[in-house]
Amino acid sequence: MATSGKPLSVAVIGAGMAGRTHAAGYRNVNTVFAAGLPPVRLAAIADANVALGEDAARRYGYEKALPNWEAVAEDPTIDAVSIVVGNDLHRPIVEALVAAGKHVLCEKPLAGSLEDARAMAELERTADVVTAVGYTFRRSPAISAVRDHVQRGELGDLTLFSGRYWCDYATDPNGPLSWRFKGGPGSGALGDIGVHAIDTAEYLAGPIAAVSGASLSTQIPRRPLPLGAVVGHNAAPVSDEFGEVENEDTASFTARFESGLVGTFSLSRTAFGLPNGLGFDIVGLGGRAAFDQHRPAEYLFDDAQPDARTRGARHIIAGPQMPYFKGGYPMEAPGVGGGNAEMFTYQARAFLDQVAGVADPLPACATFADGLRTMEIIRAVVESSHNGGAAVTVPAAS
Repeated sequence: MATSGKPLSVAVIGAGMAGRTHAAGYRNVNTVFAAGLPPVRLAAIADANVALGEDAARRYGYEKALPNWEAVAEDPTIDAVSIVVGNDLHRPIVEALVAAGKHVLCEKPLAGSLEDARAMAELERTADVVTAVGYTFRRSPAISAVRDHVQRGELGDLTLFSGRYWCDYATDPNGPLSWRFKGGPGSGALGDIGVHAIDTAEYLAGPIAAVSGASLSTQIPRRPLPLGAVVGHNAAPVSDEFGEVENEDTASFTARFESGLVGTFSLSRTAFGLPNGLGFDIVGLGGRAAFDQHRPAEYLFDDAQPDARTRGARHIIAGPQMPYFKGGYPMEAPGVGGGNAEMFTYQARAFLDQVAGVADPLPACATFADGLRTMEIIRAVVESSHNGGAAVTVPAAS
């Protein structure tokens, strides 16, 4: 799989909010961490909205904009591709790219349906290319530092996990009825943001064995139809005609982990005043930690200090002592901040490390099998909600 120093040619399919972040990540991969990654050629950004694609290509230094994803699949000079489009399109694009011998980083959720996700995971088993799914929060220095605390036993035996992802992008009832509001139960707040909360929980505390007490609800059941393209979560001109919202605005459930740990989850896209509220508390017999993405460059940590008079939660500020920070920031000093864009750069670097077969790679990206597992958990949550909160077993982690 190593490229022998030959430049890696990359493309991004989708020029919206997340697509641009992937594009920026590839642009920055050789500015972080050690040498060893070949030069990266920024080949193309593809989008059916040609003007949007051209603007993204100009902003991030890509050679050209293409009008469709098929043009990327047909270009023999492109080695690796990010797929950042509507969930229902993931499977056909992945299948075409893998058939063309291209490495693929697919945004979450893995697919628009569990059937498609299973087919993609099966394809991964025999594919002679790198396939990965974009669980970007695994690249957070603070979240990864909390994971280190857990794995070193510094929290003691875990007793409780409480995770949430509260966002406000769907609070406006006049917001357009985009593809995000289609697809049936489990494809709304659960599929869009819940996947990150679920993967973060398993990243920290191990596999989930069962879910129960699930409840899904929709606060805004009808939305106006857009008059044109909708980009990301942005507002757009709408008509006087309304359509039905097909999936959930909020979801909550309880989980039992394989370790016996109990977890609670709360997810919403209609949580006023919370633009990107991923957060969690993780508690053990000997310590606890907490994180809030609205303050991404820090986390709270508490443990059994020798003197009980000075015990209590303390802020740990991001710095070179955390994973990804040393070598990953131009100014390697505590207190300089950090956020979403850096995580996408680290994810892109990890993906290309795998593609190039470098000697000292970053931790590997999540796989299609990981993406399928998250969707199986979501399916279990939906089943629990349909059966009055009954417990539903999740397939064992492979």
